[in-house]
Amino acid sequence: MTNTKGMTMPQIDDAELFGNAEDQRAYEDFCANQEAVEKFTLDKPALVCRWRMSNKKVPMLNRHIRALSERLVQGEPLTHNMLSWAKQHVEWSLAEGDYTAHDGVLMLVIDINGNAAMTVGEYEPLADTSAKALRARSAEARSEADETGVAPELLAAVNNGELAFVAPADECLCGTATLIEQLAQTKGIPVTRVDIPAQLKGALFLASDEHGVVPATEADAAEADAADSDAATVAFFAEGYEKLRARR
Repeated sequence: MTNTKGMTMPQIDDAELFGNAEDQRAYEDFCANQEAVEKFTLDKPALVCRWRMSNKKVPMLNRHIRALSERLVQGEPLTHNMLSWAKQHVEWSLAEGDYTAHDGVLMLVIDINGNAAMTVGEYEPLADTSAKALRARSAEARSEADETGVAPELLAAVNNGELAFVAPADECLCGTATLIEQLAQTKGIPVTRVDIPAQLKGALFLASDEHGVVPATEADAAEADAADSDAATVAFFAEGYEKLRARR
């Protein structure tokens, strides 16, 4: 499946999404403009989101859309119309599209002009899940967050029964991280944030919108004294994520 522009989608009642007729008309005009481009070529990508799928759906779509609403493109937030279009087209395209990667990865690309396209590809697990590799991925995601406002992957750790993310105190967390935060709350696990990876201790893992919960498979100095109970807590987060994906 390539970009969704030009695709014929089922009709739904848009009135339920908007508080007044003016907003609804603006949204309808926006969608008409999106669908009008028959031959669509993206300009330079300004934002790329990769969301894991399951059974032709994105299980955490609402979480991802909330995080998307906090992201910036060229220094500006996405419009309400774009967010509504993205959510509805993800649902419609995945349900109606002709593709084989039913448990793959959906990629949403928004270019520097504000045009958007979606595509689906096969999921490829991380080849290297060592602590060093996860730290490197989180550093790349942090660079992205400096431009867009939200990191798609976060380094985190459980130490002495406390969960810590490497993220600024006022930053919106990515969809997977919000799920982990909620799972922690159900167990009464304190959740904090630290400024740099060097401050993390205990059982290290990556919270990723594409890869879910990825425990570090090769310990480094931060994990040397990680308790079995902390590793079990990370496993609990991973299990909770997979249970959500397994729902049909």
